Order: sequence, then C-alpha cells, then structure tokens
Amino acid sequence: MKIVGIIPARYASTRLPGKPLATILDKPMIEWVYRSVKKSRLIEQIIVATDDQRVFDEVKRFGGEVVMTPLDIQTGSDRIAYVARQLPLADIIVNVQGDEPFVSGALIDDAIMPLLVDPKLQVSTLVKKISNQDELYNASTVKVVFDNFSNAIYFSRSPIPYSRDTVSITSEITAGKFFKHIGLYVYRKDFLLYYTKLPQSSLEKAEKLEQLRILENGYKIRVVETDFESISVDTPEDLYRARTYALSFS
Repeated sequence: MKIVGIIPARYASTRLPGKPLATILDKPMIEWVYRSVKKSRLIEQIIVATDDQRVFDEVKRFGGEVVMTPLDIQTGSDRIAYVARQLPLADIIVNVQGDEPFVSGALIDDAIMPLLVDPKLQVSTLVKKISNQDELYNASTVKVVFDNFSNAIYFSRSPIPYSRDTVSITSEITAGKFFKHIGLYVYRKDFLLYYTKLPQSSLEKAEKLEQLRILENGYKIRVVETDFESISVDTPEDLYRARTYALSFS
C-alpha cells in the first residue's frame, strides 16, 4: 500500500502573503514542513502542490518534489485531488498543511494508522483538547465533537458542545470537555477524488469548513487524539511565534 503526503502551498495568502517562503531561522516555511513530513515512517513520497513559480523554484532548490497546480483551484482539498489524480499507484493520501512547520512525523503516522487498521474507513484526522478560553471562543480555532467510537459528529467555529448548566467554563476546559481540530487529513485516494466532486453542502457553506461536506453526505471521519501542540502560521503574529519556537531548539 503506497502512502503519499501532499503539502498544499498557495503563495497568495490573505493574512500573510508569501507565507510558504516566509523564513524561519535560515529556511523557508515550506522547507520546514517538507523536512518534518520526511520524518514519517509510513509516507513513501512527498509532493508540494503549489500555484506559484517562486514556491515551485524554492522546493526544487532544496531537493523536494513539487507539482504546479492551476491558479483557479478554489480549495485545498481540490488542490490535493489535482495532484492525486496523477498518482496511479497511490492508495492513501495525507494532506499536510503547508503552514504547519513543526508537524511531527510520529503524529502523521498516528493519523494514518486508523486507515491501515480499518479497511472500510475513508478519512481520518487529528484533535487535541482545548486548553484555554481564547482557543474556545476563537472562530479561527475549529472545534469538534465526536462519538464513543471516535467518529466526528460535527465541526464548528463556535464553541461546541454548548454547556447549558455550566457554572465555570474554566473548570470544563480543565476537565477536557472541549476539543479543537488539527487540520491534517488522511484519505483513501479514491474517496478523495469522489468527495471533491460532490457539490458544496449547506453546513460547509455556513461554517466555511470543507470537512462538513463529508459528514453531510453520510461518511465517517475518524478522529485521533493527540497531545502535540501545533503552531499553525496564518498571521504575522503566528510567524513571530514560530520563529521564537524554532530558536528554542536551534
């Protein structure tokens, strides 16, 4: 079974233009992500999917594999699917976000394992307990609830679940009641190609969350809990945090 990691890397980020080439210490962020994914024991091939010649050239410079994708691709999942169609031997596709410079190879492998264990499962992803109120009420932090079998029930930008009788939200956070979504996805390739052809769903449009299209069409997303604290770089402030973090182990 061949497992391929694909890293979408758009240059034209709204909040942080040129994000894939933003430097952390002496390397561009896309190189940090690429080298982090290489630490996975299960991924056999890594491809950067970009729509910009500057990113393409940089990946080639550090020896990575890269595919140029059309400018008119609308979503990250569609960009991943565009590359996946060119991989006839791939069985599983891992979508690793291009703004996660410190993603762990072991973490990626943990996310892949459910699809290796359960042949009927089509998608898996990662979740982590929310640790503070800022995360809980931040619309950029996607919250998730899941059932007793670790299958996602719903993803939302709003705090979920709603605790009607809560006296102290802090105590509920401490008790580990709330979870955030970490945007790393593992797909069976055939399902990825199928799902990206489905029309956008109503909940997906409301929340601006592509994964809701999967749930609304009756498919399961298995969640894997992790303690890993990722640093997703979406803003100049996030980039400063990433640079500070990198200095701590340089």
